[in-house]
Amino acid sequence: MTVQVDMRAEIEAAVIEILAAQLLLPPYEIAPDARVDDLGLDSLGKVEAIFALEERFGITIPFNANEPDLPDFDFASVPGIVAGVARLIDQR
Repeated sequence: MTVQVDMRAEIEAAVIEILAAQLLLPPYEIAPDARVDDLGLDSLGKVEAIFALEERFGITIPFNANEPDLPDFDFASVPGIVAGVARLIDQR
């Protein structure tokens, strides 16, 4: 089963909402193609965002805060996070 388009929209909205909460910004200030480093999210914020995504979608994200660029999960941009979450939901 693959994640449907409406589910991808829900995932994107959740990713933006969670990143915005970590950055203390309104969600509309985060573009759907935003890069996480350009947003200024620090490593603690990334970890907290990952925990929030795991809880929200019932998944486990393979992410190492010491090596955030490892290929297991692309946490570099909103589209990368959305694709990773969708893939993990499909694998459940």
